[in-house]
This record gives sequence, C-alpha cells and structure tokens, in this order.
Amino acid sequence: MKLPYANAAIIPPEKVKDYLLSTIHPIGRYKAAFFRSYGYEQDNWRTLARDIRALLSLDANETTFVQQSSFGEKYTVTGQIIGPNGRGFGLTTVWIILSGEYAPRLVTAYPED
Repeated sequence: MKLPYANAAIIPPEKVKDYLLSTIHPIGRYKAAFFRSYGYEQDNWRTLARDIRALLSLDANETTFVQQSSFGEKYTVTGQIIGPNGRGFGLTTVWIILSGEYAPRLVTAYPED
C-alpha cells in the first residue's frame, strides 16, 4: 500500500523548521537532537523535507492506515533515510488526509522503533 495521493503530499515548512528541527520547541527539541545527530540543521530544513518526501516514493517503505476520525484519515509511512552525514536511520512519518480534502499533510516524524 502507498500513501494515497502521495504525489500531492504537503510538508509545511514550519512543521520541519519550527518543530522537527527546533532546539527550543517544548516537544520538537528532542526530535531536533535526534535529527541533528544525523546532520540535519534548522538552516538546511529543506534537506529533511526532501528526504521525508522521498520516503513516499519508495515501494520498499511500509504504509499503514492508522485510523479514521472526524478530522480525517491518518497514515504512517516508515522507511530508511540517509542523513547528510552519510549515516542511515529508520524514520516513521505520520500523515493526515483531512476530511473533504485529498492531499496528505505531514503531522510529525520520529525515529523508527
């Protein structure tokens, strides 16, 4: 299974630079420490956004339908990424397709268990 309408996926810049890569966000700072250990920095946030988008196009990655709610449908996509420092890691991304819309929107990302 692939993420529905993956080619139209929305990765809000603020989700990447002000959350996933923010060292001062109350929750995101822990994720930022993880991503920094693989060479991602807030000033090169586009690199992480590009790598997250690349997860959506690989057939080997696992896409799972998580739940249907009044807000929409949630999915996870899990796969391997190579960071800017050349080290690989597993990443799970969470996506929502809001009710009445078709384009998946990035909710969060975290290290694969």
